[in-house]
Amino acid sequence: MQDTSTQAARTHARRQVMNHSDTPRGSDDSLASEKIQVDRKVFFLDLKENQRGRFLKITEDVSGRRDTIMLPASALQPFIEALHRIVEFEQQL
Repeated sequence: MQDTSTQAARTHARRQVMNHSDTPRGSDDSLASEKIQVDRKVFFLDLKENQRGRFLKITEDVSGRRDTIMLPASALQPFIEALHRIVEFEQQL
């Protein structure tokens, strides 16, 4: 059974394709971008590329405070598979 905060987060979650002006720092070098808003949190997912290769930059913005992680493209599939397992587990609770 899901708690009300989880249900509310899912209800209020909004997913939209971003244009580059909506990225956390106005970055215009993203290959693809997504923005997810849940209550007072905003998550930015930016697929980027540099001299070392492609990577996913995930930024969480909570009232102006930002935290970021970077995932190399080689880690995307295992990361997504792990997320799927977590989602499946959470849905069974």
